[in-house]
Amino acid sequence: MSENKKICPTTIGGQAVIEGVMMKGPKETAIAVRTPDGSITIEKKPLKSLNMKYKFLKLPIVRGVLAFFESMVIGVKSLMFSAEFYDLEPEEEEQPSKFDQFLEKTFGDKLQDVLIYFSVIVAILFGVGLFMLLPTVIIGFIKQLVQNHIIATIAEGVLRITIFLVYIILISRMKDIQRVFQYHGAEHKSIFCYENQEELTVENVKKHGRLHPRCGTSFLLIVMIVSIILFSFISWDNVWTRLGLRLLLLPFVAGISYEVIKFAGRSQHPIARAISIPGMYLQRLTTREPDDSQIEVAIEALKSVVPENRKEDRW
Repeated sequence: MSENKKICPTTIGGQAVIEGVMMKGPKETAIAVRTPDGSITIEKKPLKSLNMKYKFLKLPIVRGVLAFFESMVIGVKSLMFSAEFYDLEPEEEEQPSKFDQFLEKTFGDKLQDVLIYFSVIVAILFGVGLFMLLPTVIIGFIKQLVQNHIIATIAEGVLRITIFLVYIILISRMKDIQRVFQYHGAEHKSIFCYENQEELTVENVKKHGRLHPRCGTSFLLIVMIVSIILFSFISWDNVWTRLGLRLLLLPFVAGISYEVIKFAGRSQHPIARAISIPGMYLQRLTTREPDDSQIEVAIEALKSVVPENRKEDRW
C-alpha cells in the first residue's frame, strides 16, 4: 500500500456466523456461508430500518438504541441462516410436539419472526442480568461496608468487567467458537482492506490486522465503562433503587456508548485512539487469525454490500 493513500472509514460492519460472515452495508445485508460441499452460498437482502420511516430515530443517542436492537435482530437471523447448512439430520423424522403445533397454528407464517424476536429478547435479558444486574446485587450486599457511593460504583464496574472477561475466556476455549472467532478476524481484516482502498483479494486482506475499533466487542466494553462514569454521579440508598436506575438508564448508556464507538471508529484523533485501546485488547480474545478459505468468505460477503458510489458509505 502506498504511504500517501488515504484511509476512508466505512459505515459497513459485520458479524461472524457459523462457517461464514454477515456484512451490513448502507442499503443491504449479505450473509456468505461456506457450505459442507466447499462452495460459498450468499443471501442478500435490502436493509430495512425504522429510522428510514421515522426521522427522529436518527437523532444522537436515540439512533444508538435503535442500532443496537436492530443489530441483534439481524445477527440472530444471520445465525439461523448459517445454521441451516449444518443441522444434523435425525435418523427418523420426529413428529412436532403439541407445543410446536400450537405455535404453528397461532402464528402461522410469522412463526420464524416471532422466534427471532423472542431470541433477541432472551439474549438481551441474559446479558443485562449477567453483566449488569448481577454485579449490582452483589455489590448491594456489601455496600454497607463501603459508605462512598463512588467507590461502590467503581467496585461494581470492576466486578462487571471481570465477569465479562471470564465469560469470554471460557467460551473462547470451545472448538466451534474458535472457528467463529477466525471468521470474526476475517471480517475485520477485509473491512480494513476496503477502508485502505485496496482491491479485495486474499493476499491484500491477509496484510491487515484483525483488531478493529468499531467491533461489537469493543461496544460492550464501552457500555460498561460508560455505566461506571455515569453512575458515579448518582447516589443510591438500597439495591432495589440501584437496579431500577440501572434498567431505566440502560438505553441512555447504550446510546452514549454507540456515539463513543462511532467517534472512535471514524476518527484518527489521539483521544479516539485512546478510547479504542481497551476494546482492541479485548479483541485479542474474540478474534483469531483466519485461513485463506475463511478470508474468501468474508470478501464475498463484503463485495455484496459495497455501494457503487463510495460517497454513500461515508460517515
